[in-house]
Amino acid sequence: DLYIPSMGLLTYVLLCALCYGNAGKFDPEVLPDVTSKCVVTQILEVIAIRIGFYLMEAPVSILDLLCYTGYKYLGLSVNMLSGLTVGHFLGYGHRSYYFTYLWTATAVSYFILKVMANCIPRRTSAVGPKRQFMVLGFAGSQFATCWFVSQTAFLK
Repeated sequence: DLYIPSMGLLTYVLLCALCYGNAGKFDPEVLPDVTSKCVVTQILEVIAIRIGFYLMEAPVSILDLLCYTGYKYLGLSVNMLSGLTVGHFLGYGHRSYYFTYLWTATAVSYFILKVMANCIPRRTSAVGPKRQFMVLGFAGSQFATCWFVSQTAFLK
């Protein structure tokens, strides 16, 4: 189901545009720039995860991977909303953003950990990488991709 990830991406892009607008730096190019950065990052992440599944000789659908990795945008939207509201009322937007970032990135990583652990069969290729290391790598990659697509330059 791609509904929640796609709506999360759309909400995140609009909240980033709102953040730029609050700082007086809005340009219509912000929308495609943020969108393309998020989409390209997600595609590269899905390719990397798919390569990991291929090395383990475990079947997985590309659309399933797009759904699972797309849930990060819900957390990024919560982060941006927290940064915008706390920054507007109290002036601690960056602190609020990074506090909620730790919470949401941990939640998304745990989600990926559990989902990927259920997607990968217990017995994988004997010559391929170990299942546990791959699952932990997939989960840990969520912290990096959430950090990379963050737009915090204009938070108060």
